[in-house]
Amino acid sequence: MTGPQQKIFPVSWDQFHRDARALTWRLSGAGPFSAIVAITRGGLVPAAIVARELDVRLIETICVASYHDYTTQGELKVMKTVADDLIERCGGEGRGILIVDDLVDTGKTARVVREMLPQAHFATVYAKPQGRPLVDTFITEVSQDTWIYFPWDMGLTFQPPIREGGA
Repeated sequence: MTGPQQKIFPVSWDQFHRDARALTWRLSGAGPFSAIVAITRGGLVPAAIVARELDVRLIETICVASYHDYTTQGELKVMKTVADDLIERCGGEGRGILIVDDLVDTGKTARVVREMLPQAHFATVYAKPQGRPLVDTFITEVSQDTWIYFPWDMGLTFQPPIREGGA
């Protein structure tokens, strides 16, 4: 997301797991899927949950980076594409493939992946308005000016009681 963030949405491990399972419920009628392509890195965790729940054993990755300094989305860089044999197995268009990511934000990543696998089903746990039209299935929409703190981005720290000056 570019520009200053006005809202934050912290997501716990429990909440993310519930949301990823809810995504799987929605996807259960959209398949069957012969393979899952996880968009790294954010798509790895939800892809693992979805793969378990749908009993999909063939998992591939596409490695894309767009957040280079953590808070600002920059130029998109594709570091690894989907294996050619998987694309060939699915008729070159991605039929039967489920693409999974944690979030669609501006849609930059989604557009690039859609070009590679135009017939694949694209699912994200969270969606922002600019990118939402590019995905087929999602669970929660958040405003464009919201920054999502995923559980793998946060650590647990001791918080002193309010009576001792804690926040």
